[in-house]
Amino acid sequence: MRPPTWLIVVLVGALIGIVFAGLSTYDFVQHLDRQVHSLHCSFIPGMGAGAGESGCQVAMMSTYSSVFRSRVWGGIPISLPAMAVFAFIAFYGLDLLLTRRTNDRRATWFLALACGLPAFASIAMLTISLAKLGTVCKLCVAIYVASAMVLTGAIIGWRKAVKLQAPEPPATNRFLGIMFGVGVAFVAVPILLYLALAPDHSKFLGTCDNLTKSDDPYGVMIHMDRNASANAVPAIEILDPLCPACKAFEDRLDSSGLGDRLDRKAILFPLDKECNWMISETTHPGACTVSEAVLCAGDRAPDVLKWAFEVQESVREETKKDPAAAGRMVKQRFPELASCIGSADARSKLNKSMRWAVNHNIRVLTPQLFVDNVKLCDEDVDLGLEYALSRIIDAHDRGVRLGPPPAEMPPPPAMPENQHGTTPPSPEKKKAKPAADEPKPLPPAPAPVDEPKPVTTPTETSDKPAPPPPPPEPLPPEEPAGSGGPP
Repeated sequence: MRPPTWLIVVLVGALIGIVFAGLSTYDFVQHLDRQVHSLHCSFIPGMGAGAGESGCQVAMMSTYSSVFRSRVWGGIPISLPAMAVFAFIAFYGLDLLLTRRTNDRRATWFLALACGLPAFASIAMLTISLAKLGTVCKLCVAIYVASAMVLTGAIIGWRKAVKLQAPEPPATNRFLGIMFGVGVAFVAVPILLYLALAPDHSKFLGTCDNLTKSDDPYGVMIHMDRNASANAVPAIEILDPLCPACKAFEDRLDSSGLGDRLDRKAILFPLDKECNWMISETTHPGACTVSEAVLCAGDRAPDVLKWAFEVQESVREETKKDPAAAGRMVKQRFPELASCIGSADARSKLNKSMRWAVNHNIRVLTPQLFVDNVKLCDEDVDLGLEYALSRIIDAHDRGVRLGPPPAEMPPPPAMPENQHGTTPPSPEKKKAKPAADEPKPLPPAPAPVDEPKPVTTPTETSDKPAPPPPPPEPLPPEEPAGSGGPP
């Protein structure tokens, strides 16, 4: 039986949706091992794999890529139920073809209703991508196209069935109810399997490089949250104002809502060799100048940081061409800081900020977050942010401080057993023998004399006396070796 054109469009769209939603889910699941992996960011399945700040990378690391992120590390990727919905649409479309219900107005209406789910979800995600993320993911675009195809084909099929008024009785409520249950199962089973097989990441909490103290003897910490509540948890963030990863971390923290539960202070750590003696190559040109501006701003430091995050790409690019560009840009935006930027006092503060990092054994890496001196592991600053950070904060509220377990004392060494299977007494408990019971020392051995020549060939015999030594003082001949006589 030849399927109608509209059903072919639905089936092809469902197949495209399954493939690209499956690739997106695969990319997400790869990162559950807390490592960095390449992404399939291409309109051609299997091509264009790469890592970096691509649209797919930004979309996957955002808080909109998954749900229940505070309950499951990384959350449940929305591409997983999307793949399941497309699979159900393909299944139901084939059922309509095999049971000859393509002209059934109720059965086709149910198909159009099912196809509306991925279509409306695609509209919502496209709006978020453009308005919130400022980029689009190629895999997501392919899913949007697939959603449009299945919805368009299903609506056309339903309208044709309504106009045709087929004489066959329409699908019953029982049939539609069964199909609805099948659709729910298509979505629920993969989600339950995902939850059952997801690794446990709670064992990593508090196991990274924690701080032993969080004092600020140099007075160089920047208050990030001016309106922090009295119950907020103290936190220290190591950041570079021109670091793209720091900006992305700030966006994720703001979207998660967990930033309101923290009282954050920042330590500036610019990855710019102009002021940072710990690096040999500049990663973020102009970061030293912008960091000086932040330190000079005082109470307005959060405003300078916010501006730096917004224009960091242009500052880096202009400073690559002209090393003085960063200074001009920040002075133009904040003219009241012009006299402070580049001064000896500003440079001294920035130097002390990096000295603080050295004194606390901070790695050369940004961003880093310490909550009540407990470090949020580097693997948890993106996908695992909500899961790990919420648990660290909750533990602090309960009065439980996470951290590495104390080192266990090594067990005492086992005493060796003698040949009778008993443990010999320890040396300190062993009694000394009386002097009378001690064996008398043997007399010293006589001075050695010339030994007989060792036997090296079968013709040499051991009973041949050794030749006498040369004059002037001849000695009596020695007894044959092995004779047992006295010397």
